[in-house]
Amino acid sequence: MKTTFKFLPALLFAAVLISCEDDDSPVQINEDELITTVEYQLTNTADATNVVTFRQVDNDADGPNMPTVTITGTVLAGQTYTGNVRFLNELESPVENITEEVEEEGDEHEVFYGVNTAGVTINKIDNDADGNPLGLRTNVSTGSAGSGSLTITLIHEPVKPNTGLTSAGGEPDAIATFNFNVQ
Repeated sequence: MKTTFKFLPALLFAAVLISCEDDDSPVQINEDELITTVEYQLTNTADATNVVTFRQVDNDADGPNMPTVTITGTVLAGQTYTGNVRFLNELESPVENITEEVEEEGDEHEVFYGVNTAGVTINKIDNDADGNPLGLRTNVSTGSAGSGSLTITLIHEPVKPNTGLTSAGGEPDAIATFNFNVQ
């Protein structure tokens, strides 16, 4: 009985300390951002007037409506392009540029490009803070005329370094597929 009373004051003191902790501190939650739009713009390095924009808008996310896809401009054979991809939430006003967050958290993101048009290569030219590829900026080289498709995939928390999309793991934040024709 005496042993119980010896520990009782210490137990009450610990309870008071725990109850006095600051519960008003904000909790940092990094929820997935809504990405409604994927936009990939190519600019010909030899002719800055040759600009091609691939744009997919999906305002209902996984809803029943299909995304709207537009492609403006013409990809020319035998050319080199610089590419810039943007991820947007156009349901916000003003439009929220998710690309800025992807760049800031580059170690937690990577953009992958899958193209099956013959003679086309896409190389990532930017890196995250750890020196691993990020993929917001690219170089694109075209061969002869042909057609195929281009898929852009933004992965959240990929394994870095990796050997490509199949070994990256993580979760897709956005996937956009376009016809990719070279004339």
